[in-house]
This record gives sequence, structure tokens and C-alpha cells, in this order.
Amino acid sequence: MADGASILVIDDEPQIRRYLRVSLEAHDFRIHEAATAKEGLRLAALEKPDLVILDLGLPDMDGQEAIKRLREWSNVPVVVLSVRADEADKIAALDAGADDYVTKPFGTGELLARLRAALRHTIGAAAGQPVFTSGLLRVDLEKRQVSLDGETVKLSPKEYDLLRLLVQHAGKVLTHQFILRQVWGPAHEHDVQYLRVFARQLRQKIEAEPARPQLLLTEPGVGYRLTLD
Repeated sequence: MADGASILVIDDEPQIRRYLRVSLEAHDFRIHEAATAKEGLRLAALEKPDLVILDLGLPDMDGQEAIKRLREWSNVPVVVLSVRADEADKIAALDAGADDYVTKPFGTGELLARLRAALRHTIGAAAGQPVFTSGLLRVDLEKRQVSLDGETVKLSPKEYDLLRLLVQHAGKVLTHQFILRQVWGPAHEHDVQYLRVFARQLRQKIEAEPARPQLLLTEPGVGYRLTLD
């Protein structure tokens, strides 16, 4: 799926750009580079990359503002790569429209996995497939049917709404606030404990081993991610 995909790297550190170019080209990605947000936004419009890797600490504009400007006209997946490790920074970047967040220093294997997940989510969303599968889980959005290893799973209306949202954004980190707004409404966007209860209930029903979740993963302090095969 990564074969031939183009990636725009927006980072003001030449050594990081050089390392990413060598690492990603070795996995058949095509790379474009920019050292500033302004140049990155220009290249995003000109080259139309399949994915953007973005540093938050850019010299001419904060990365979160760059994400917001990009989201005004593009849905290209954005993976933030930053030294900022605070939960507040991660949440702000994700709420601004980023798809994922990797903290520097980073492992190449982890970054590649995050990139592939973001690309798979984009391709799946573009295809508009009504049936989602991951591991033993199967969700038919058109028929509102859920099964685990061939056995029907009965969900409450809110459990299904939560699962449907996760499926629609599979592979992407969703913040607590985003999920709460979408499923329960703006008045509940700070009821994180309420969401944790529902996530735990959902895991009991869709995970083969709820104590060792493989599908519905927690991003500590930030939100949840539904994994893709």
C-alpha cells in the first residue's frame, strides 16, 4: 500500500529531513521536503502528496496553525513528528486536524507503522466501503451488524454509535473531546470518565481478550484508536 506513495516532510531540521528521506525512500516512498510552514503549504497544494509529516516547532508558524490552514482545503493525512510530548500539545494538534502524533526521538519502525495506518485509513475512507474488518471483528455499517469471529455481537445504541465513529476513522487517533462531541453532543465533551466506561464495555464485546486489547487501543491521556489489519 505504501508503494509509490508520496510524502511531504515539513521540518526545519536538515538532519531530520535527511534521515527521513533515506529511511522512507528505502521503503518505496517518494519524498518532498520543506523547511517552513509557508513552503510546506505551497508544496502541499502543488504536489498533492499522499501524506504530510509535520513538525510543530517551525520557524515561521506554529505547526498547529499550519494544520488548521491545510485543513481549510485538504484532507491529506497529517502525522505530527515533534519533540513536544505534553498531552495538551498532542490533543491540540489532533483536534486541529492531525491524524496521528509521534514524539521525537522516534523509532523508524513505529513511524512506518503510523504512516501505513494513516494511508490505509485514507484509502478506506475514499473507497467508502460499508463493511469494516480487523482481526476477528466485522462491522457492516449499512446493515448495522457487528460480529466477532462469526458470532453476532449485540451492542446498545450508544455502544454502536461509538464503534461506528471509531470505524469511520479507523487507524486515526480520536481525542476524548472529539468522540464525546460526536457521540454524546457538545454538552458532554468533558465527560471523559463516562467515555472510559463505554470504551471498557465495548472492549468486553469486540475484543477476543478484553484484558489484552488488540483492536480498541488507548492513547494515554489523549483518546482512542481502532486498529486496522
